[in-house]
Amino acid sequence: MTDVVEKPSAAEIAELRKLRLEAMNLQTIEGNPLDAEDVAMFEMFEREGWTHEQRHAHIAALARTLTKK
Repeated sequence: MTDVVEKPSAAEIAELRKLRLEAMNLQTIEGNPLDAEDVAMFEMFEREGWTHEQRHAHIAALARTLTKK
């Protein structure tokens, strides 16, 4: 059995983008801005309409590979 995963709507993606930009601004204020690679990854999530679950799984996999280095 496969789960059907619905992509976020255009309105949801716009809201997620708004939240990301606010978070990026706070990161910059705190002196820890996102690098270009991180920004590109989040833009890809928005462009391709990834769900929260897909985003979490991708970032968790990246974290696991980085901790093995």
